[in-house]
Amino acid sequence: MKGIKRKLRGAVEGGPNTLRSVFIAQESRRRSLFEQSVAQLGAGTGNRTNRDQWLAKALADVRTGSRILDAGAGELQYEPLCRHLDYVSQDFAQYDGTGDATGLQTEAWDSSRLDIVCDITAIPEPDASFDAVLCVEVLEHVPRPIDALQEFARLLRPGGELIVTTPVSSLTHFAPYYFYNGYSRYFYQTHLPALGLEVIEISANGDYFQFVAQEVVRADEVARRYTPRRTSSRLDDWVTLALLRRLRALSAADTGSHELLAHGLHVRARKT
Repeated sequence: MKGIKRKLRGAVEGGPNTLRSVFIAQESRRRSLFEQSVAQLGAGTGNRTNRDQWLAKALADVRTGSRILDAGAGELQYEPLCRHLDYVSQDFAQYDGTGDATGLQTEAWDSSRLDIVCDITAIPEPDASFDAVLCVEVLEHVPRPIDALQEFARLLRPGGELIVTTPVSSLTHFAPYYFYNGYSRYFYQTHLPALGLEVIEISANGDYFQFVAQEVVRADEVARRYTPRRTSSRLDDWVTLALLRRLRALSAADTGSHELLAHGLHVRARKT
């Protein structure tokens, strides 16, 4: 406390600009400590990590040398997990990172390394030309997702595997190429068998409490964009951390809230 008082006294003596610099530095330190505390708690931060770990295992199980299509591959972020496979990437290559500037955007997006540029529902490859099809967080961006699944079924060889992940619910992102808020297990249980694809796994990424924690963590970012209140207070930080601890404890005791809400679904199906 004495150190802070000395800094403030020196800042006052140094004039308005010095005082402002001290407050900015203090705010930056407070935010840094808050973010470190959130990371240490681990509540609401596992969405992508969970998905990447599941994908790493699912892809490792695909037989070495198999020909795999990464549909909607974008920047080919999952190519490294397919190095034991004959990897082919596809995307429509129209998203540029800024989209229509609404919702969540990436600012930049590189589609220059794609193998095939086309509509995901009309991929110029012969029937039964792939041993596996990978489609990660893409179907919410497809105007006709069932047509895309039908195309995947066409492209798969008998016994071939479809590996899909989608959000159960998500914020608007990559707009205007954002058409569906999310998918339930009933979507897959209804449409995959009708296309000759036997469902072999549908697992949830996280649970209700982890989903809520994710949005609590993201609340400051959303507030800075959509409200006049640009910064949070120490009390705000305390309340947020207390809530995240509560949500973490509830998640640890969870017995099945993923059926209500989760980050997303991980799906594997086999061509019959």
